[in-house]
Amino acid sequence: MELGALLKGMGLGGGLIVAIGSQNAYLLRQALKREYVYTCIAICIACDVMLIGAGVAGMGEIINRLPVLLFWIKVTGAAFLFWYGVRAAKAAWQSTSFTLDKKDTAANKSQVIAAMLAFSLLNPHVYLDTVVLLGSVGGQQPGHGPWYFAAGAMLASVIWFIGLGLGAQYLIPVFKRPVAWRILDGLIAMLMWLLAVSLFR
Repeated sequence: MELGALLKGMGLGGGLIVAIGSQNAYLLRQALKREYVYTCIAICIACDVMLIGAGVAGMGEIINRLPVLLFWIKVTGAAFLFWYGVRAAKAAWQSTSFTLDKKDTAANKSQVIAAMLAFSLLNPHVYLDTVVLLGSVGGQQPGHGPWYFAAGAMLASVIWFIGLGLGAQYLIPVFKRPVAWRILDGLIAMLMWLLAVSLFR
């Protein structure tokens, strides 16, 4: 039964985390740029583990009972996603996208950490997936099942973020061309705007 809860957590958690979102998109971009990749991976894993644990511990029920809190989380997250989408679109349109041959455009580490935290914690979809959905499903498991379920979901996040962050190196030959960065930035811009709009659908 406990093994079943663990596998269920891995399956559901993996299915949710693999879906392309703002957090994954930013991690992928940093991995391709080879800037603070391990730091970004660690932040993603730490945030997911914290949120999944909080959800299974009961925070999902609190959020469901406070619609005003969820509304302001959505407003803040949508504003941030829209702003970053504008930034990515500007880079794609003005041909200012990063290229792997440039050595003088490395981002400030504190800015990267702040952005990774923002994508991990200001996106309401993260709370809906990890805290509310995983928390509610995990909380229904019998016995010690909720924590085995949470462990499975956390393990799925660890595997995914390490795989995404370190696996991006195989795409580096493609992104040696500036046009590839322009396309990526354009796709990221559209993704951010779609996520921002979807928060209020």
